[in-house]
Amino acid sequence: MQTSPIFIGGLDRSGKTTLRAFLHSHPNIAIPAVGSNMWTYFYNQYGDLKNPDNFERCLADMLKYKHVAFLEPDPDRIRREFFEGPQTYAHLFSLFLVHFALRENKPRWGVQTGLIERYADQVISSYPGAKIIHMLRDPRDRYAGSLQLWPDGRMRAGGAVSRWFYTTNLADRNLKKYPDSYMVVRFEDMVRNTEKTIEAVCNFLGEEFFPEMLSMPGAIERRNKLIQRSKNKPGESLLSDAYIGIYKDIVPELEVVYLQMFLRRLMKTYGYDLETFKFSFGERVKFLAVTLPLNFIRMMFWGVKEFLEQNFPNRFGRNPGLHMIVKSKADPQKV
Repeated sequence: MQTSPIFIGGLDRSGKTTLRAFLHSHPNIAIPAVGSNMWTYFYNQYGDLKNPDNFERCLADMLKYKHVAFLEPDPDRIRREFFEGPQTYAHLFSLFLVHFALRENKPRWGVQTGLIERYADQVISSYPGAKIIHMLRDPRDRYAGSLQLWPDGRMRAGGAVSRWFYTTNLADRNLKKYPDSYMVVRFEDMVRNTEKTIEAVCNFLGEEFFPEMLSMPGAIERRNKLIQRSKNKPGESLLSDAYIGIYKDIVPELEVVYLQMFLRRLMKTYGYDLETFKFSFGERVKFLAVTLPLNFIRMMFWGVKEFLEQNFPNRFGRNPGLHMIVKSKADPQKV
């Protein structure tokens, strides 16, 4: 029986939560409904955890984070077991998820974490037999989904280009370095060929595929949400290809051109066809004078920000937003 951990990575709006719902419905696999993002927000930000003060600062901040609190951790048990094993960030993070899996009566734990591919080296070296599944989606649709959730744009098309370029290059690098431990799954394949795709994922994980996984019995809330959103008939797949190509109704054409300009090679590599447009003289001027330079600045800004956060976590480390911090017990408002 497999017990090695499973990591689901990739950008936001790329299908991580849906894949999690399928896998959590496997009798051997426990993956929380929310992404813990422990590596994103806490890795290497507190110094050497062999120092009890550093450990306590890290643990205290983790316990305040809503996605960690969702796991209903036992702080005393975590303290005890942490110092019984390797005093590393990887060991600390795993304890929360091991305990979650035990409560689910399942032997194998997993987690979904956006851009976990950043930490592929650390993950694979820390957890023998670990598997990473990297979700990838058409960058135009992924950007459209992001705009629906964050209308202000999060650096608009420039940021979207940087994110997709970054994650896809990491996918190429990690696949070459860890061919037996790393798998890329396209969102579109999961939607259009659900059974074949989930069966392939199970094979990659060394697990038996159970057809009942496709109805998500272990993720009722996600299943109900998909049923409400799906335009399919009852009894058909929970996933609808109506969400493939949504960029055509959401993303301005000039921004689509910008995305394709910088991501052309990688899009072709992963099977995403390019769209052609005919613009008026005025639209061409707007693209060259506004869309291109403005989004290029955003693209470069995101890249610099990512470099600093990833390489200097003590000074520039990422932190969860205030809305993701657990209210104090004295606060009557519910978490």
